[in-house]
Order: sequence, then C-alpha cells, then structure tokens
Amino acid sequence: MEKNRNENNRKNPLNKSFGYAFEGIRTGIRKERNMKIHCLAVIAVTVAGTFLHIKPVEWCICLLLFGLILSLELVNTALEAVVDLVTKEKKPLAKIAKDTAAGAVLVSAIAAAIIGCIIFVPYFFEIIKKKRKWVFFFRNTKSLSLLYISQPPRQAENSYAVFSF
Repeated sequence: MEKNRNENNRKNPLNKSFGYAFEGIRTGIRKERNMKIHCLAVIAVTVAGTFLHIKPVEWCICLLLFGLILSLELVNTALEAVVDLVTKEKKPLAKIAKDTAAGAVLVSAIAAAIIGCIIFVPYFFEIIKKKRKWVFFFRNTKSLSLLYISQPPRQAENSYAVFSF
C-alpha cells in the first residue's frame, strides 16, 4: 500500500504529508555527508550576510540558492537510494543515473559559489578599503575561523571578534 494513502484508499491528511517530507529532510541531513556540508555552508553564508548587512534582494538570492542546492542534494540522495534498491550490481545505466544526479548538484553548487562571490566580495573589499578594518582567515585543527580586527583612525584600543565555523 502506498505511504500517502490510508486503508480506504484516500489520501492521508496534509499534516502527515508534511511529516513525511520533514522526515526525508532529517534523514538526508543525518545520513548524507554532502548534505551536512551544504547545511554548514548555509549557516556560514547566513552569518556572513548578517555580519555584512547584505541587501534584501541579496538575501532573496541567497535563500533561492539555499533552496536549490539543498533540494537538488535531496533529489540526488533519493535517486541514489532508488538505484541501489533496484540493483546491487554495477551497471552502466545505474552509474550514469548516479553520476548525472551528482553532477547536477555540483553544477548548481559551483553557480551558487560564483554568485556568492559576486554578492560578498564587494562587501569585504569595502571593509578593507573604506573602514580600515582587516579580516584574516586562519585554520586551526578543528575549525575555520574568521578574525575581525577593527583599527579605526585616532583610536588607541583595537577591538576584535572571532567567529568560528
């Protein structure tokens, strides 16, 4: 029997359909390494956008890209699961299906990274150029950190903040 039908062959209530969808998202995040990486990227972009005060239209672009990448990753995961369900042996068509789905995610991730650079690089240049503030990236053993040091003219004390992600 279908998952979205009850014993009377009627569709399940809308809340059950949403429950199945959220369970799929949870499963994707829990079990897929690339989905975790994309979620971390969403968090990093959100922090950077908040910190840099990007414009509402830029937020809309970021949100569209978040949805695109995460949705494609979920579709890729679903397609891989179906292929694995159909065949356990290595078949050329199964490889084509998996590789092209992964390629679709990669193409959209590259496009999102380019668009992200178009949005965020001017803000970083503005910080460096106009406000005499420096941004340093350094890598320690556990995380990538962003050190923000502010040295405004005619001020004796330096102020700084460290953001780790």
